[in-house]
Amino acid sequence: MRILIVEDDRRISGFLRRGLEAEGYHVQLAEDGRDGLERIRHESVDLVILDRMIPYVDGLEVCRIIRQERRSVLVLMLTAKESIRDRVDGFQSGADDYLVKPFAFDELIARIEALRRRRPTLECTDLLQVGSLTLDPATRRVTKSDREIDFTVREFELLRYLMLNANKVVSRQRLLNNVWNYDFDPGTKIVEVYIRYLRRKLGVSDQLAIRTVRGVGYSLVGSAS
Repeated sequence: MRILIVEDDRRISGFLRRGLEAEGYHVQLAEDGRDGLERIRHESVDLVILDRMIPYVDGLEVCRIIRQERRSVLVLMLTAKESIRDRVDGFQSGADDYLVKPFAFDELIARIEALRRRRPTLECTDLLQVGSLTLDPATRRVTKSDREIDFTVREFELLRYLMLNANKVVSRQRLLNNVWNYDFDPGTKIVEVYIRYLRRKLGVSDQLAIRTVRGVGYSLVGSAS
């Protein structure tokens, strides 16, 4: 796995590089967002470990650009900003995971391995359709009644999982396990927040809806128009 560390603190990036190379990863370094984007665009990178507070282009904007350009690279945001709002901002920008400094190196490795295990699901090429909604995992393109809708990476993965389980009730914990890769409840309303984002973008119609089943979970239901 080829990892790019975008971090302006050389002490931290050096520590990470030594540790990750000892684990067998191929590691590159960038000290600012501008250099990081250039490396992502022109070199082979599987995972970006991205500091949020970096020069020229900050981490959130780097992440947004990566997703706007539809690059398949995984993003693990590494930052000292730890409030729920900060975490939501990170996931909204397209981060696949979010780790707060200071952190245990063993936890970093565990999160990288969890992201690595998830990678095959991101590359599934089966076209999904529910009612008027179509999702193409290969191009990461979503259309509703032939109108394209843009989603962040986390929104896309949540929608994809709901479409894979269309007309079934999916529990909150299953969503945490399969979309966020959490085997525990983080004690936040992150699932509810992202369900709200999806509803806002998909709109309301008789043919397509995300239903809340109180005390159980959510169900994406659709029918032909």
